[in-house]
Amino acid sequence: MKDSGSLHLKVQELCDCYATTDPLKEMSELPRDADKDEAALKWLSLAALHGVNSNAKEIELVVKDDGTVKVTAEYRTGELPSPGPNVAGKIIEALKGITHFEEGKGKTPLALGIRDSSIELQIKMKPKDGGNKISIKFPE
Repeated sequence: MKDSGSLHLKVQELCDCYATTDPLKEMSELPRDADKDEAALKWLSLAALHGVNSNAKEIELVVKDDGTVKVTAEYRTGELPSPGPNVAGKIIEALKGITHFEEGKGKTPLALGIRDSSIELQIKMKPKDGGNKISIKFPE
């Protein structure tokens, strides 16, 4: 993965780029994206935008060792569009690079500039069901 500073900056740039789009629609198209590293960063930015736009409390991404991927938001019972196993693995890598969770677990705030304001997300990563779980918690 690239330098964590440049990954963070790229996510912020993508937030700016996708700020006027429908994040869920864009998320549903990511499994077909040829560049999985770029798709992972797009997913992170779209998840942040969706959470902000929809007043989400938390978005969770669970990736199991068998390749099963589940994405949910706390405020609804339905699932969000899955990025697919290839992009989901890259999302895990990107967040490890940004947050320095080399061991695959940890909790840290992540400041993210979106257009002319900023938001502080709480990022949590831990092993779950033979895979990885990422939680993106949004401020109230």
